[in-house]
Amino acid sequence: MAAQFVRYTPDIEDDDPDFDKHLQTVIDRTESYIAESVAAGGTGQALRDAHAKGYGLVRGEVEILDGLPAEYAQGVYATPGTHDALIRFSNGSPHAGADARLGAATGLALKMFGMPGPTLLDDEPDTGTFDYANINGPIFFCNTVEHYVFIQELFLNAPAYFSRGRPGARSFFTDFVTGKGTLDQDDWAWDEFLAFLRLSKTPAANLLLSSYWTMGAVRHGDHVAKVRFTPEPSAAAAVVRRHIDPASGEEVFRPALQAELQERPYAFDIQVQLCTDLERMPVEDTTVEWPEQLSPSVTVARLRLPRQDISGPENLAKMDSLSFTPWRVTAEHAPLGNIMRARKEVYRRSSVQRHKLNRQPRTEPRSADEVLGPPR
Repeated sequence: MAAQFVRYTPDIEDDDPDFDKHLQTVIDRTESYIAESVAAGGTGQALRDAHAKGYGLVRGEVEILDGLPAEYAQGVYATPGTHDALIRFSNGSPHAGADARLGAATGLALKMFGMPGPTLLDDEPDTGTFDYANINGPIFFCNTVEHYVFIQELFLNAPAYFSRGRPGARSFFTDFVTGKGTLDQDDWAWDEFLAFLRLSKTPAANLLLSSYWTMGAVRHGDHVAKVRFTPEPSAAAAVVRRHIDPASGEEVFRPALQAELQERPYAFDIQVQLCTDLERMPVEDTTVEWPEQLSPSVTVARLRLPRQDISGPENLAKMDSLSFTPWRVTAEHAPLGNIMRARKEVYRRSSVQRHKLNRQPRTEPRSADEVLGPPR
């Protein structure tokens, strides 16, 4: 029997009457952190409040595949063709510094060019770009902007907690579960805390050997989905630097990425997992991994990275000036759920302030060549 895919309707998302109030608290804290990071962050620049450390800006090309089943050939994936792209690899931490201090949470942000249709960003609807901001885990540790109010504060202050050793770690864990004492015991954030523990145990891996998910659910035209980038098997098999030890040096992720791309091209499969059961594949609970046995991920496009040199400091500078947001998409691919909805204005305000403090123009490029110059 063929799978019955859940049809998108607005009522699959929960309404939160206090959403705007909690969102403003997160925005205020984000802007404060970014302003303070110029002096406190160790780089002399304003940092992102998440994914502060980038590992490289990479040129790519996305091929949208032909002959897809109708349920998958939705939105931008309905039209086969190729699009130039830029990819930013990063660490998930809000802090900069040695890789060993930052953990193994990493991200892949993708910007595709020449994409038709207006975006969902009111201040830049006609950029012709389409973004993803994905993480190397199929779940996330925060479901609502209300909880993000205390979870964000914990992560921004994590170095102070963990510098105290085991007592500090216990305080961090207690404050996480109890919402820093704001939650009733019946409402303690156990699911989110257990998701955090699971993600914190993700082993360090070559950035090219990780899969990267959309964190939460998104529209996929008429349906509901999660999107992941996963290593194309033959490309992954060719990777030489397979073991990453963050304790082995100040920088470990970037040198491995840089060396691999200098030696050989690479590819990721872009895959869509359609929702078949809102109970077992929820939109509003990002701590739940969607079971592949209910709906396997299907490849809809291929992201190809040619051989290239990303070694120069100018690569990092160009990377830092770019903006990526899961809301720079068309309506057919809108992020879904409370925490995904919060990312829209938090990302925009964060980007505006960071570019202002760093005296960088905040304009969307029209091509990869505009940023990196023509391929050599």
